[in-house]
Amino acid sequence: MPPEKIGIKLGIFMLAIVKIAGQQFKVKAGDSLYVPHIEGKAGDTVEFSDVLMTHSDGSVVLGESVKAVVKAEIINELIKGEKVIAFKMKRRKGFRKKHGHRTQYTQIKVTTIA
Repeated sequence: MPPEKIGIKLGIFMLAIVKIAGQQFKVKAGDSLYVPHIEGKAGDTVEFSDVLMTHSDGSVVLGESVKAVVKAEIINELIKGEKVIAFKMKRRKGFRKKHGHRTQYTQIKVTTIA
């Protein structure tokens, strides 16, 4: 069934690929996502100006010509990820080393892409 008959309009939202703390995320307004820890408290607004691509109404803008800014609100400021264990061992030598860590994340909600 075509989308027009269902009542869904395609292409009415703006999509962006933004670089946050060295990682790329595909976002649209209203998305909630976990990003590597960024400074700020819950309720603060943050801006990401390193936008790599935007897509709106069938037009795609890439590279240096992108002038968009992504604004988001911090929902939760410190969330710990799964525990990662790094274990090293040399057999028959009595050498064992165990390190572990939990990566810290921040939960954000994208408010606007302008």
